[in-house]
Amino acid sequence: MNTHEEDHPWLHRTVRDIATRGEGELTAIVHEQAGTRTVRIAHIRPASGIEWTTAANNVQLVR
Repeated sequence: MNTHEEDHPWLHRTVRDIATRGEGELTAIVHEQAGTRTVRIAHIRPASGIEWTTAANNVQLVR
């Protein structure tokens, strides 16, 4: 699998995953090859420390 990390302005800020309504720190946006297309995956770490991933389009900045 070919991946690379994106420099995103919300890195290390609190975000919300609209799919799960979970909130945490955005730790990375990674581009991954899925067959013939590239998908953007967000990595979010809440206070519990157990990180999860979601589609990058599901991420909203918490103000």
